Amino acid sequence: MPGRVYTELLDLAQDQHGYLRTEDVRDAGFDPKRLVDYERRGVAERVAYGVYRMKAIPPDDLEEYMRAVLWPMGAGVLSHETALDLYELCDVNPAGIDVTVPHSYRTHRPVPALYRLHPRSLASEEAGGLRGLPIVTPLRAILDGIETHMRRELIEQAIHTAEQQSLITADGVARARNTLAERHPEATRER
Repeated sequence: MPGRVYTELLDLAQDQHGYLRTEDVRDAGFDPKRLVDYERRGVAERVAYGVYRMKAIPPDDLEEYMRAVLWPMGAGVLSHETALDLYELCDVNPAGIDVTVPHSYRTHRPVPALYRLHPRSLASEEAGGLRGLPIVTPLRAILDGIETHMRRELIEQAIHTAEQQSLITADGVARARNTLAERHPEATRER
């Protein structure tokens, strides 16, 4: 019979697609060494520095994204092409997982090849959640796509889809279109 601590930590991991950081355990009022004990017992797996996966929670199609945002000490937010793909705003096929981290974030560990880190200090209104994942807003994802010179037709598709699904305001649509026109002047000539 699992103990109270294990049950509480399992509930917490459930909200994070099976993952726990040592900070999560500490914030819940427990000793983070519990995770090391769980790893020894075979009920948890260490997947990165300070990040563990609880084996009792079945894998899902979003777990790799959660691992990506937890990898930089929990400071990551899904962004750029990854966010556009998760919001299903355009036909983008990301080659990796885009994670925005604060400008102040530093690491001496090698960045996993699948992760593309983007330094940016996000305003609180530029980030939110989608299916339990920290992610930038649709507008921020579109602006990131423009900034990184994503194909213009994909940006136009993302703006149109976000507008149709009421994921961005009229002001947001105007801002995205103006930014697109400034960065890609050919976009305004073809309209």
